[in-house]
Amino acid sequence: MRLEYFQMIDHVTEAGPERLAAEARVPEASPVFEGHFPGHPILPGVLLVEAMAQASGYLLLHRLGFARMPFLAQVREAKLRSFVAPGAALSVEAALVHEGSGYAVTEGRISAGGRRICDAGLTLRLLDFPSPELAAAMRAQAARIGLPGVPAP
Repeated sequence: MRLEYFQMIDHVTEAGPERLAAEARVPEASPVFEGHFPGHPILPGVLLVEAMAQASGYLLLHRLGFARMPFLAQVREAKLRSFVAPGAALSVEAALVHEGSGYAVTEGRISAGGRRICDAGLTLRLLDFPSPELAAAMRAQAARIGLPGVPAP
């Protein structure tokens, strides 16, 4: 994880048309932990939701062959079940529930050591890439984390 850059996924371990699994290691040190919370650092829940949204986004990029860009539109019933400390190794999963009419619904889940940390229902809006720079950056990031089937620029 590179928290300061909102790059939450370190490595994709499995990618199919309806499911994606990935790994993410929480950094030992980050300015995020200085204020959240002094003497008891934990990863903010909003960043856990972001990790599930990114896994869902990579699932959709893979499924759609990078034809459209997924943007988080809604978070439903997010449940934060446990704290995440610096250095934690996380398993992040996204599963497709429905796709159509310019939207996709996914279920995200994060676990650590076989224990469920959080889960949420996510809705993502599928739009044309707003710029060639974003399309290129997403392809480069997807290739860096090992997402299969990344198209050449």
